[in-house]
Amino acid sequence: MADRTLSARIERFETAGAFNIARGAKTHVDVVVAEISNDNMTGRGEATAIYYLGESAQSVLASINSVAGPVSAGAGRHDLQHLLPPGAARNAVDAALWDLQAKQTGVAVWQRIGLSRPGPILTAYTLSLDEPGIMEAEARKVAGRALLKLKLSGDGDMERVAAVHRGAPGARLIVDANESWGNIDIERSAAALVPFKVELIEQPVPAGSEHLLEHVRSPIPFCADESLHGMDTLDRCLGRYQLINIKLDKCGGLTEALRLIEAARAAGLGIMTGCMLSTSLGIAPAFFIGAQSQYADLDGPLLLARDRENPMRFEGSDVHPPEPALWG
Repeated sequence: MADRTLSARIERFETAGAFNIARGAKTHVDVVVAEISNDNMTGRGEATAIYYLGESAQSVLASINSVAGPVSAGAGRHDLQHLLPPGAARNAVDAALWDLQAKQTGVAVWQRIGLSRPGPILTAYTLSLDEPGIMEAEARKVAGRALLKLKLSGDGDMERVAAVHRGAPGARLIVDANESWGNIDIERSAAALVPFKVELIEQPVPAGSEHLLEHVRSPIPFCADESLHGMDTLDRCLGRYQLINIKLDKCGGLTEALRLIEAARAAGLGIMTGCMLSTSLGIAPAFFIGAQSQYADLDGPLLLARDRENPMRFEGSDVHPPEPALWG
């Protein structure tokens, strides 16, 4: 292991137009790439800072650099769980270790985690938060997609959902409130969404206010996003949410996500796999959680102006597994 090295860098990718959610707009994303080289082979991983948890690309880079010594000395994926807390930095290094191991052993990630050879999976496509008329027009452009996810803000949401349904009447819908429903009648609002083919409501209330959902009787299941980071936050979702959204940047990588999916199933929770704005390199490891989920929202690269070489293949409403030239 003496010649093993860990390096990291920040790379910027512009979005394909402004990407708006309830917390603001983004015109680019800064991702952090970790590379671990050993025996003339290099494993790669990418992460996006969870900004609403106080992370930045610079802080993620610093965290990765802080474990360069142990990783260069041979620390593996399970050691990493103790070297770094859950978050984007651990995700990037964890992904690089998975990728390096696949290259060195010739055993693909899907084989190592015990999956059947994966085929394409359905992914949601996200519509940015905007005025109803604009969201309707955007929905018309992607009306052929089977599953759309639309961002909401708590104000004028019913008009937005109705507009998207008019624009893409055949699409199934997921709505993402991004914590904005803390001061509205959640039960009434959920019931009002039924005629529009909405089948999942993501993060209606602020993280830490999960108790607001305890006695809500909703015809549409709730999915925890900001309320769920990793194993340490699973308990607060029980009895309040019916599904959890696993994002590798939140939980700290594929290694933790595999534990989380097992614990969630044991607790009777369904699984959604999500992503931050990211390139195909960031999506690749998440694909193997998405392949085990009821819902996948892995459209990050589709929201960027450009992607990496050897990108994930998006075809119709589906995303195909990564090629070895990209990851895993």
